[in-house]
Amino acid sequence: MNEKVLKSLYDIKLAIEEIDTFFSTRDKRFDDYTNDLLLKRAIERNLEIIGEAMNRILKEDPQISIDNAKRIVGLRNQIIHGYDSVSDENIWGIVINHLPKLKDEISKLIQ
Repeated sequence: MNEKVLKSLYDIKLAIEEIDTFFSTRDKRFDDYTNDLLLKRAIERNLEIIGEAMNRILKEDPQISIDNAKRIVGLRNQIIHGYDSVSDENIWGIVINHLPKLKDEISKLIQ
């Protein structure tokens, strides 16, 4: 694995860990997410970072085995370019259901 891919893997890992810290002092509750604009934007920004890092990884190593890699890049594009079509439910589902799995995948690749 080359250094560019490894750096991008660490960028993804750090962005996921930052999202996790947003909930270090509170429970993960959808209502809290939808009513806290600062939290929403912070999570969206980290998802943008994850998507951009994934895009860079795919350019360097298109054969890398990360589930939903292209969908992650697509989410980044949607947040940036189609911001008005991003639903709270979709983002929340990603935070709850997909980020933990992605975090595990990335940690294994880094090792």
